Amino acid sequence: MSVLEQAISRQPTTAAALLRLQFHDCFVQGCDASILLDDSSTIASEKRSNANRNFIRGFEVIYEIKAKLEQACPQIVSCADIVALAARGSVVLSGRPNWEVPLGRRDSRTASLSASNNNIPPPNLTLQNLIALFNRQCLGEVDLVALSGSHTIGVARCVSFKQRLYNQNGNNQPDETLEINYFNNLKSVCPRSGGDNIISPLDYSSPTKFDNGYFQLIMLGKGLLNSDQVLLTQNTRTMELVQSYAEDASLFFEDFARSMVKMGNISPLTGYNGEVRKNCRAIN
Repeated sequence: MSVLEQAISRQPTTAAALLRLQFHDCFVQGCDASILLDDSSTIASEKRSNANRNFIRGFEVIYEIKAKLEQACPQIVSCADIVALAARGSVVLSGRPNWEVPLGRRDSRTASLSASNNNIPPPNLTLQNLIALFNRQCLGEVDLVALSGSHTIGVARCVSFKQRLYNQNGNNQPDETLEINYFNNLKSVCPRSGGDNIISPLDYSSPTKFDNGYFQLIMLGKGLLNSDQVLLTQNTRTMELVQSYAEDASLFFEDFARSMVKMGNISPLTGYNGEVRKNCRAIN
């Protein structure tokens, strides 16, 4: 936690980066720290996938935590458990909620670049496809909406939402579900050509505080990503959940914590499977 506190105080968006890191790890091969592995003669790193390249940060924080743990208790705490604990710690340091993280995961000796390209939801998906990708991980609609609430902290690059501003349906028209003033503001930040790396907060009302502002903005047509706004516009059940979380922060926190534990239990390696890496970037 001391490493997290220092990292987040230096750069507040680190909290969102570490939370996202667990999502992108668990949706590929399960929660096994495969996302941390670098390229080698036997590993094609998941860091190079379309979903991760230029989008995922926070590796250095995980490596620093691992180095300190190796000094204190060599080869006891897995990189996979560190990823899960860092995600929880980042949420706690951003406000709340808190939850108990089940521990005992071991680290994979493999990675899957292809699964990283295919299993992690891109920001322009329809709700039907989002639900299908979450169902593949045994996560339901409540999990989808609650976990999407992680977008209450952090930022996104223009390349992730530019389609909504200029060519939502391939007809050179904007997404009609965007609130007009928000749309004009985003256009002033994100040009039609170039500027792909310009960033915008996912929840501009409180970008570093973990709260339910994200859902309140969606209700106003101010969800930044297509995958945010479709939670309200394409399905009655997810619409009801967005409304409930917008009205009741405590309910959101409760469901989010439960869904994080559920996601953290996706196909963990335990017992004699996998290993506890000495260095999170490479197999032993």
